[in-house]
Amino acid sequence: MYACGLLGLYHRIRNAPSLTVVMFHRTLDPADPRWRSCDPDYTISVDVLRRSLDFFRKHYNVVSLQQVLEARRGAAALPPRALLITFDDGWADNAEFALPELQRAGLPGLMFVVADAVGRRQPFFQEQIIAAWRHGKVRVAQLAQALAAQGAGSLSQQETVEALRGVLLVLERLDPAARSTLLAPYADVLDDGLRHMVEVEDLHNLERGGVALGLHGKTHTPMTRAPDLDAELAGARTLLAERMGAAAAVSMSFPHGMYDAAIAASARDAGYELVFTSDPVLNPVHGRIGWLLGRTGFDTDTVVDPRGRFRPDLLALSLFRAPLRAVS
Repeated sequence: MYACGLLGLYHRIRNAPSLTVVMFHRTLDPADPRWRSCDPDYTISVDVLRRSLDFFRKHYNVVSLQQVLEARRGAAALPPRALLITFDDGWADNAEFALPELQRAGLPGLMFVVADAVGRRQPFFQEQIIAAWRHGKVRVAQLAQALAAQGAGSLSQQETVEALRGVLLVLERLDPAARSTLLAPYADVLDDGLRHMVEVEDLHNLERGGVALGLHGKTHTPMTRAPDLDAELAGARTLLAERMGAAAAVSMSFPHGMYDAAIAASARDAGYELVFTSDPVLNPVHGRIGWLLGRTGFDTDTVVDPRGRFRPDLLALSLFRAPLRAVS
């Protein structure tokens, strides 16, 4: 259906009055030392990004954050089959590898930055643990036993990525102080000596290259478990604006995709004109668009077959048929 054009025709008709928002995380060259230790579920190669951007140019009208804001404000209409490219967290590799690919393709983007992560060399604790596990420096069994000693119950001790993600889910639910205490014995092996997060200068380079900046919380804590929601929302805006010497950001996305109606309303009250979820839907465009928008996740399995070949037909199946409904 994709090769003969039927799937593309379906997309051109069905998705004309919509805004698709795609969500990336990390982009790395496989020759980069960080490739060997990154989270494979949230990292794509430069080649996959390049081919994906070419796919977007073929099937969509890629728009900027400013165009979406103008559509929200009623100042201008979005083109048919509009698509916004977003990146979460604030990874340094987005400035090193994704930005040149966006510039090559002549496309804008939007990065949602964790305010506290700017200028920090090491990534979030989840990625640190995955990296150490992939390098054989920490074992699932060790972490599962440590959690069991804290009353976490029985966890799988198999040395698989699925078991590791089960451990990470439990660690995410711990009080931050308790989690820091539990992970303290592994401090040396969790630091790989590499730089993972953006610096302020990286953010300026991204802006100069056509990538707008939004917020992804202050600490990357899920909003539903944040001890200080105001710090995660308004506090993040203030901190990033001060560090950038610029106006406060007017867009944000929810860390881990976790939110509820009250949190979304608080984000709007904190000054965010556009709030992005991880609800995997296409956003209807009938005149003005909504302020709360869905995004479709993006990982290697979405577009690469078991033999490692980029498959635009798989990407088309994933994006073109996503539910079309308003989040707000």
